Amino acid sequence: MLEQPRVELQAPDIEPWRQGNAGVDWVHALDSGVPGPQTLVQALTHGNEICGAIALDWLLHRVREGWRPRRGRLVLAFANVQAYARFDPADPFASRCIDEDYNRVWDDATLFGPRDSVELRRARALRPFVDAAELLLDIHSMSEPCRPLMVCGRVDKNAAFARELGMPADLLIDTGHPAGLRMVDRGAFGDRAAPQRALLIECGQHWERAAADVAIDSLVRFLGLTGQADAGWVQAHQRLPLPRQQRLVRVTEAVVARSADFRFLRPVQGFDVIAQAGTPIAQDGAHVWATPYDDTVLVMPGTHNLKPGGTAVRLGRFEPLPG
Repeated sequence: MLEQPRVELQAPDIEPWRQGNAGVDWVHALDSGVPGPQTLVQALTHGNEICGAIALDWLLHRVREGWRPRRGRLVLAFANVQAYARFDPADPFASRCIDEDYNRVWDDATLFGPRDSVELRRARALRPFVDAAELLLDIHSMSEPCRPLMVCGRVDKNAAFARELGMPADLLIDTGHPAGLRMVDRGAFGDRAAPQRALLIECGQHWERAAADVAIDSLVRFLGLTGQADAGWVQAHQRLPLPRQQRLVRVTEAVVARSADFRFLRPVQGFDVIAQAGTPIAQDGAHVWATPYDDTVLVMPGTHNLKPGGTAVRLGRFEPLPG
């Protein structure tokens, strides 16, 4: 049996933020009245990733005290609130979702199709805000211990945006998810030629205390980068120093579980580097997964709640950062 991580964070009460001003519950639109970018910050893509809820709750308290964006329009959205309502520190993995993964439903065929689920209904309600956004920050966390990383979707423009943000140290360009389209890959965010850019930050293990600081720091710095917060406000509220340097992992393939018998053949953690190509790393029924090249980087390994069709780990390599 897998050991359950400690729950060091307190899930905030978001009920005070239910009634927003954008026509959809738990969505708050802050319009500066000054020309500027249309931005969206989302938390609770998954109901047990509470560091994002902590960050939005923190900012909304600043809004209540009088803070407003300096330019443009900022939308703050709590996503899978029904799953979050089930969060129980005694069984914290159970509240990731209700019916399906909210972050695998963002293609038009699914959003505008006949299928129904709790997560699809919420995605359909939030889709207009996503499609209107020019800049997106989606705040996540990870099931296994791992240092923070920025998922830049599948295109280099988002990695360049993460370089402007300056954090965290590790950036990721991947191949998407075989189970469905993520928000950061939707529409213009995934179009290399379009100006819209999206970032998905993984703040660390779901419930470690440090994840909340990473979430708030990324939010504060995002508001500074978009020009919606001034430099003095950012300096006063940032929580962590910038890393001395950033580096990029480009994923070449995902290891997707084929059966319920999937298991790793060695202890693994995020950003392990396997020196030799052909090294066995996992057994899945009769199939053995091996590293495809020398110095293979293991990205976000995890087996909690892993089911056939789920991604067990991504395989990539370090490469130069895009300009």
